[in-house]
Amino acid sequence: MSKLPHPKDALFEGEKPFPIIPACEHFAGSEKLITKALELQNKLGGLFDITMDCEDGAQTGKEKEHAEMIVRIQNSELNKHNMSGVRIHDYTNSFWKQDVDIIVPGAGNKIAYITIPKPTKASQVEEMITYIQGAAKKAGITREIPIHVLIETHGALADVDKIAALPWMQVVDFGLMDFISGHHGAIPASCMKSPGQFDHELLRRAKASCVAASLAHGVIPAHNVTLDLKNQYQTYKDAKRAHDEFGFLRMWSIYPTQIQAILDAMSPDYSEVQTSAAILVKAQDAEWGPIQHDGDLHDRATYRYFWEVLQKAKLTGIAIPEEAAKRFF
Repeated sequence: MSKLPHPKDALFEGEKPFPIIPACEHFAGSEKLITKALELQNKLGGLFDITMDCEDGAQTGKEKEHAEMIVRIQNSELNKHNMSGVRIHDYTNSFWKQDVDIIVPGAGNKIAYITIPKPTKASQVEEMITYIQGAAKKAGITREIPIHVLIETHGALADVDKIAALPWMQVVDFGLMDFISGHHGAIPASCMKSPGQFDHELLRRAKASCVAASLAHGVIPAHNVTLDLKNQYQTYKDAKRAHDEFGFLRMWSIYPTQIQAILDAMSPDYSEVQTSAAILVKAQDAEWGPIQHDGDLHDRATYRYFWEVLQKAKLTGIAIPEEAAKRFF
């Protein structure tokens, strides 16, 4: 391993690095589906996150038992990678505080994140984050628990910049179905699928606003699901378009076959991984001063980009050239 400064130390002095997390987030609600998802996660070597769902997953009247089940699985040997978050109930639902009171003390050191759905304004999210922080402190948990927030109402979209700037924020998710429902027929149901979800002007505006606010505050923008569950190519096309045209860096999966399609669409290009590795090896040899590569000048500004490419490649299972892998991973 090289004794020269590592990119994570050399390139981000005194500032918070951008989160590098999986490009796919798979939702599972029941114990059976959560178990299956964890088995697949372990088989693939931790290439995607799992969101254990309290909101839509819990049976009415069994919210407490459901949250306790999630804590038990979070702490089980099946959760090898600690890459599972939890979606709690929304602000208007009286069970959200109970979710936090069970999940944070029970699994606060293991959960990958907490997802907050359906806020209608930034102040609701702020109140919920403050409550989560209080529960963590009370339980003696010193880590920051990453927060994900679903933008699926008019009010949340209007406040998306404020929401993205809140503490502990890691991901802003766009929720398509509830957002369309909130337009009272002004956006047709056909826009819940492609190409309408990308072509309707109100949806283009909403998605672009979510991505811009996220990236401005160092937060990951995550795209909504593909409803066509078993058509892997449709999922791939949606993920590719979300990434290439709108700048989304992550996408939801609600069916196991969607996972690989999302990873394939949102992974860095192999040739770019090769170029990134070659540039960063040269840069480290030059102690992170400017270099030339294939006739182009590169310095710290471009090194940061190429370092993120390599980290994403590692996270999505793309082979990294041997010298770069040895030095940086």
